[in-house]
Amino acid sequence: MDAKKRTNSRVVLVTGSSHGIGFEVCRQLAKAGMTVILTARDQEKATSAARQLIVEGLDVHAHALDVTQDESIHALATVLEQEFGGLDVLINNAAAYVDWSEKATTADLQAAHTILETNLFGAWRTTQILLPLLHQSQHARIVNVSSGAGSHGDQQFGLTTNRGSVASYGISKAALNALTSKFAAELEGTGILVNAVCPGLTATAPGMEAMGAGPVEKGASSVLWAATLPDNGPTGGFFRYGEPLSW
Repeated sequence: MDAKKRTNSRVVLVTGSSHGIGFEVCRQLAKAGMTVILTARDQEKATSAARQLIVEGLDVHAHALDVTQDESIHALATVLEQEFGGLDVLINNAAAYVDWSEKATTADLQAAHTILETNLFGAWRTTQILLPLLHQSQHARIVNVSSGAGSHGDQQFGLTTNRGSVASYGISKAALNALTSKFAAELEGTGILVNAVCPGLTATAPGMEAMGAGPVEKGASSVLWAATLPDNGPTGGFFRYGEPLSW
């Protein structure tokens, strides 16, 4: 990408974005005029998803990324610097899920470790490695896609609802909210805004509408809001649809 293109288009990376909310986030950000890096662990999945947006005339590029592997993130960092001139927005969307019946008392801790490796340490690792590129941006944003499951403020799916089910997922998202606070506090005054967002219960699978899930476009709008905040916008918060959510 030449320098002129680089200065006229913000570069945004969305982890775990070959489907679901991440995919719709890529679409909305590209429609907003950004250059979007769509990623998945498997290059073929990323390429297939990106093609769907490219045919819409959107500036979307596919790259493989495994947020649990330092080498994978470093490789993409090199691509971002050499081919795109840097990075302006990092959206930590990649996530692993568990069975809804999982409880803390009986959880398979090896499986829980895997959840935390992606949902917490994946975002932590990716942010650390890509932070030098974000420091070079004049309007950098970090958005951690969290969940009301990691909150005391969500009355339907929060930490103490449903008799503590979905334990490791909720714990991982509460930890991601805490990580957001730590990064925001450390980076205060640098111009890098760091926030966590909950997209709300979103219809990313068949039948979820019956549970009250909203359209994926609405869920993605929470992420878009945080990714496009003005320089005087909030940092260190947890939001849903642009409104603060306690956690």
